[in-house]
Amino acid sequence: MDSGSIAWMLVCSALVLLMTPGLALFYGGLVRSKNVISTMMYSFISMGVASIVWVLWGYSLSFGEGGNSFIGTLNNFSLSGVESVEDQIFAIFQMMFAIITPALITGAFCERFKFKTYLIFLVLWLTFVYAPIAHWVWDSNGWLYKMGALDFAGGAVVHINAGIAAIAAVIFVGRRRNIEGGIEPHNVPLVLIGTGILWFGWFGFNAGSGLAADGIAVNAFLVTNTCAAMGMLVWLILGMMHSGKSSGIGAATGAIAGLATITPAAGFVSVGSSIIIGLITGIVTFYAVYFKTKISLDDALDVFAVHGLGGIVGLICLGIFAKEGGLINGSSELLINNLIMIVVTIIYSLFVSVLLLKLLDVIPGLGLRSTNNEEDFGLDLSDHGERAYIADGAD
Repeated sequence: MDSGSIAWMLVCSALVLLMTPGLALFYGGLVRSKNVISTMMYSFISMGVASIVWVLWGYSLSFGEGGNSFIGTLNNFSLSGVESVEDQIFAIFQMMFAIITPALITGAFCERFKFKTYLIFLVLWLTFVYAPIAHWVWDSNGWLYKMGALDFAGGAVVHINAGIAAIAAVIFVGRRRNIEGGIEPHNVPLVLIGTGILWFGWFGFNAGSGLAADGIAVNAFLVTNTCAAMGMLVWLILGMMHSGKSSGIGAATGAIAGLATITPAAGFVSVGSSIIIGLITGIVTFYAVYFKTKISLDDALDVFAVHGLGGIVGLICLGIFAKEGGLINGSSELLINNLIMIVVTIIYSLFVSVLLLKLLDVIPGLGLRSTNNEEDFGLDLSDHGERAYIADGAD
């Protein structure tokens, strides 16, 4: 790896890490003021917990030497043997993905999930869900990798995986209390700032996934911005059609949907295709959120609609629009392989996430859900003993 690519990958790693506090701001602004610290801490603490898990055994299980088709090994425990510059940079870059992926899940169960239980869930989920799927898709020994499925930067590993785990979590934790009349985001400027940081960091997320400063990185950068912009515009226009208002929350959500959707395809599709992909995902994700009131699941911040469906749409569109091997070029093999990857990721993530959540729910002293009093009082004070906002600074 040349010095230019080394510098580029270190910058991209830092950009991806920045996405996690950006996500904390995005999620924090969407909830009620009594839960903003709690919601932001779900993401923020992942930078600590996931980093240690990754260094100790997460990297080794995902990419460890001597792994088989389904899982790595513990040969690289505590990054033992990861000594070359190339290997260390890869471990650093992939660590940032492991940090943000479980943080995405928390938007579904915020405002009612016990923080201490979440800390344990974070460790278990990274170990038994994230690491195996990352190995299947991105390690050269992984069975999906060898089959020919493509996921450039995490449509399956990150977005579908998190979206399905989010569904599993809300099934177990149940609906929030006292939301029948709807909930208004308490701080729209926080959401917009968080979106801007996420958009900025996503250039590292996608353009860095080629692991070099080259033409693939340039293409990924360009299509990432284009798809995000298209997703934003589609959401804004559809929102105006339905409500007559140009919603800042809608524009922000549309941009995130575009970013999530282009993630698996960024290194393999043209700019023109990214416009079409942004249009498709804008429509799909908008109406998924619009009609979610028809179901009883309380995915509080639309994790599945934006990230789960975004990842699914992105992988299907990759199979159609890939510059090499796409359906538009007469080949259906990539599309079929990616459909298999989608189905397998959904089944595995749902099954193992359900098992982990069920286990944590029945362990004495843990449980998933905060008490009614804690939820009504707000998790900022009940879990963290802090308030986001103080009226005059004297109390």
